[in-house]
Amino acid sequence: MSDTHALKRRAALASIVASAALTLAKFVAGVFSGSLALLSEAGHSFLDTGATILTYFAVRVAGKPADEEHHYGHGKFEALAALAETGFLFALAAFVAIEAVRRLSVAHTEIDASWPVFAVLVVSIIVDMFRWRGLSKISRETKSDALAADALHFSSDLFASALVLIGLVAARNGYPQGDTFAAFGVAGFIFVAGFRLARRTIDTLLDTAPKGMAARLEQIVGRVPGVQSVEQIKLRPAGAEVIGEIDIGVARTLPIERVSAVRKAVQDASTRAFPDTNLTVTATPLALDDETVLERALVVSARRRLPIHHVTVQEIGGQRSVSFDLELDGRMPHGKAHEIATDLENALESELGGAIEVESHIEPLETDELAGRDVNPATTEHILSALKRRAAEGGTISDLHNLRVRETPVGLVVNYHCRVDPNLPVLTVHEAVDDLDHKLRADVPGVARVVGHAEPLRS
Repeated sequence: MSDTHALKRRAALASIVASAALTLAKFVAGVFSGSLALLSEAGHSFLDTGATILTYFAVRVAGKPADEEHHYGHGKFEALAALAETGFLFALAAFVAIEAVRRLSVAHTEIDASWPVFAVLVVSIIVDMFRWRGLSKISRETKSDALAADALHFSSDLFASALVLIGLVAARNGYPQGDTFAAFGVAGFIFVAGFRLARRTIDTLLDTAPKGMAARLEQIVGRVPGVQSVEQIKLRPAGAEVIGEIDIGVARTLPIERVSAVRKAVQDASTRAFPDTNLTVTATPLALDDETVLERALVVSARRRLPIHHVTVQEIGGQRSVSFDLELDGRMPHGKAHEIATDLENALESELGGAIEVESHIEPLETDELAGRDVNPATTEHILSALKRRAAEGGTISDLHNLRVRETPVGLVVNYHCRVDPNLPVLTVHEAVDDLDHKLRADVPGVARVVGHAEPLRS
């Protein structure tokens, strides 16, 4: 059992003991004094005792974790108990009011306002004050609807007992109807307590969002980097927690890992502002106005899990032209490959809109793993010498190192690292590496693939 639930259960048990003791004392004093107001208060306290027993069991059930039937936990059992307590309060308020009206029609009612009766009321007021303050504090700390209902009971008891005390003082001083009018006041306080409790409980049961929380969350989430918009926020109370959903808009060009990071940042920011929340964050991809044609083409191909490269965008006589290389399984029948390429072209035309020309070039995608082994040192040294000589001719590439040459069924696969000026554009470096690739193939027959990894020169 958590510390929070243990605290709630102890508070509920203490309320049962206090309510039962006050009920007995008020009933005995009311019978001996003949005070309707005091008997009404005894009835009020009796219902409070039943309500606090209900609260105790509701708190026990609400502390259970989520299960197969209650995916969001059992927190609303407290609200259900509070709703039952509301019904008790309204019934008692009606009964007291009706009995008070009946007594007004009676010619005279004998009331014995002796000192034991006053002592009971004074003790009741003191106990009610301590229980009201204690339960209010615990209910705020634990966000317990059931304990908040108990706090309302004791607060109404406090004010009602004070009214009864005033009524008895009036009766002792020659105004016996003062007790009856005090009973009307008791009925009024009981009704007000029931109304306040009903409004709070019904809001919980009807999933009424905490006031102002959605607007505050929208401001917090909107400031998280990567969030383009807050599409929707749904919140509902469930016991001590607020459960909800936040739908954010993110750029559709973001990679999945980045979207996950944005969602995590939104959850962290929300939890910092509202610790007692359990929020699910979803992301809706949005097409932003500043997307380039290249970004839009990559998004369309990524949706179909089709790798494209060498995307070329041109403006020719007012008409846009887009061409690209599409990699497909080299073993695939060309007719099937052409259908896939055509579908992608049509999707791009639909995405970009207007007068547009879309052309694709299909390239074979290697799908098999190649078995290989390292070549002999002499061959490796020969290839390294060729690479260094050709690199010196170009002047862009230097410091060739980490050379690996493997023999495979399709030919030699050469991997190497080199260094280039870090200020050079990517295009210039790519052209230099590509040129070195072609020259090596011309110099060394049997080379099937060259992979050059360019690193910036060390300062």
